[in-house]
Amino acid sequence: MGKKAAKSMKKFASSGQLKKTIDARRKHQQIKRKNLSKKSVKEGKTKQKPAEPRNGEDDEEKDEGTSARPAGKGSKKGMTVDDFLGGGFMDDSEEEDEDIVDAEEESGDEDEEDFADDASFASLDELDGEAHLLELSKLAEKDPEFYQYLQQNDQELLNFDPNSAGGVDSDDEEAPADDADPMGEEAQIPILTKTILRNWQKSLLEHRSLRALRKLLIAFRSAAHMNEDGQVLAWSIDNSSVYSKLVTTALKYTPVILEHHAPSKSLPNGKFKPPTQTAKLKALQKLILSYFQNVIHILSQLTDDEMLQLAVTESAKIIPYIVSSRKAVKLYLKKCLELWSSAKDNIRIAAFLAIRKLASAMDESILDSVLKGAYLTLVRSSKSTSAHTLPSINLMKNSASEVFSLDPGVAYQHAFGYIRQLAIHLRNSMKVKTKEAYKQVYNWQYIHCIDFWSIVLARACDASTEAETGKESELKPLIYPLAQVSLGAIKLIPNSRSYPFHLHIIRSLLHLTRHTHTYVPISPYLLPILTSTLAPSSRPKPSTLRPLDLEVQIRAPQQYLKTRIYSEGLVEEAVYLLAEWLVSGAVHGSVAFPETVVPVVIMLRKSVKAAKTGAAAASSSAKDLGLVKGLLERIEESAQWVEQRRKGVVLAPSKLGEIREWEKRLTATLEESPLGKYVKVQRKTRERRRKLVDKARQGQDEILED
Repeated sequence: MGKKAAKSMKKFASSGQLKKTIDARRKHQQIKRKNLSKKSVKEGKTKQKPAEPRNGEDDEEKDEGTSARPAGKGSKKGMTVDDFLGGGFMDDSEEEDEDIVDAEEESGDEDEEDFADDASFASLDELDGEAHLLELSKLAEKDPEFYQYLQQNDQELLNFDPNSAGGVDSDDEEAPADDADPMGEEAQIPILTKTILRNWQKSLLEHRSLRALRKLLIAFRSAAHMNEDGQVLAWSIDNSSVYSKLVTTALKYTPVILEHHAPSKSLPNGKFKPPTQTAKLKALQKLILSYFQNVIHILSQLTDDEMLQLAVTESAKIIPYIVSSRKAVKLYLKKCLELWSSAKDNIRIAAFLAIRKLASAMDESILDSVLKGAYLTLVRSSKSTSAHTLPSINLMKNSASEVFSLDPGVAYQHAFGYIRQLAIHLRNSMKVKTKEAYKQVYNWQYIHCIDFWSIVLARACDASTEAETGKESELKPLIYPLAQVSLGAIKLIPNSRSYPFHLHIIRSLLHLTRHTHTYVPISPYLLPILTSTLAPSSRPKPSTLRPLDLEVQIRAPQQYLKTRIYSEGLVEEAVYLLAEWLVSGAVHGSVAFPETVVPVVIMLRKSVKAAKTGAAAASSSAKDLGLVKGLLERIEESAQWVEQRRKGVVLAPSKLGEIREWEKRLTATLEESPLGKYVKVQRKTRERRRKLVDKARQGQDEILED
């Protein structure tokens, strides 16, 4: 043994883990000696009770329903080099992952201690034994007949001793013994097999064994930290199928066992209440946190989509047990936000459900972190937008809006601050009036932020929902400032090259108007697009360009300006959006609809007349004029339709209640109006065309039909 210690051994000794490893080694040797004594007793066919451990050694792991006395201080003395090298390494302390934790998360987490996966859970075995004794003590009162039967037929069960040494699981016997190599630097690590896994599964399913759970999670840590330098693992896994089976078993079985021993509570408002603090839960807490950190670690390593989705889905069930750990919540939220913004759709949905589960905690500080993280992740992900990334961004906006609707009171503070931030950017751009200042507003992030808050307010302040509940949402006061910011952004640069940006903002306001029944004056920003396009100042330039996709453009390319293909696209989109605005409940459902559309009708008539005469006659296409004429006719017919229905209504200030009821009945029948039928046909046409474009983009169809 005069061989010089290796550098890795010195490093391990200086890390402070040597003492724990020696303790774990000795514990493993004790178990081996007990197993050998049990086998010799069985071979001799004797029925003696297991002897007490020699030399004052404490009992360790028991069978289901027994307990173990923690090792005394004296057990750490007298360890020889042979004892140290004689057993497989047990799990060392849980180390913080430096590649996951950033500087922001380090603040406030100094008080959270790192812990070992194996050395901290000796009290788990005691819980099973104490629970069994407690049940036996109550049995005489609950079922005296059965208790009498046990007295006559099974005295051994009634005289159950949790400190006896006769309860070692069979999987310990099946675990391969460590063949110590006195000349080697490292001892042999046991290899995990499917047989051992099946035994653990059996104990978990039949007995809900906490001891089996501890063993499973220690093996799970070995799987999470495989092939990493400086890691001392309890098990060696040399088979891919065993690895997959171990990870799947740990992910699926752990929530079931925890729910059995420490169930959480779901409240009627959708939130959850953490499990009640008991002695059992206190003993489980470090085991749960260790497992949860290993799950977060393995999420960065899994490459199989099904396994990754399973890991995210099952780990979300552990959230009620870790909400008290600020560090674990931050790490898990960061990883889920990363998957939510970049993974495949099924994984992104699973990650969002986990984020939503975090937001459902009773602790408002967790909800604050979720709201802030979701919004900032959305902003970062929407920096560049194309036809391929737009669906994923829309998925993020729709899902994040659901989180903001969980608690309107908390969401109001975030929404107010972020909408104010948009207003500050707009104000700075209006004051400075430079190209760089305009870029603070005319970018994809600004558009998606306005659209996101429109979705949030439309969901939270939905008119039908408020009518059912009978109370207004706390977010409703934010509708006005959001509309003012949006309209101000449209007026910032009113040239034809910025029309795609204007149309994006108008779509967001339309969504807000349609759901909240709030009147927003959108027609003054759509009519200039129609009038300038129908009566241009010069002839359109000939071009062979493709039609411009206005959904993925915020600024028209220079080569599209003053071309017919660009003009036709603008007219078609502006006519559709104007029809959508006119048919909304806030406009068409109003008793004043015939008077509201008068300015719109006048402007459209002038535009059509100007397009038919003079120099503009050669510039305007028959398709553009046909779209505008068709919309104009539907507007006039709808105005007459409303006039006929309001003939029996008495318009007086003292009868506003009756007028509101009449408007509700009118809004319910808007699809039967001429304008409602027109918009319904247009929606179907656009949806069919959008599907054809998606198929063509994916290469399924080469020819697009109108």
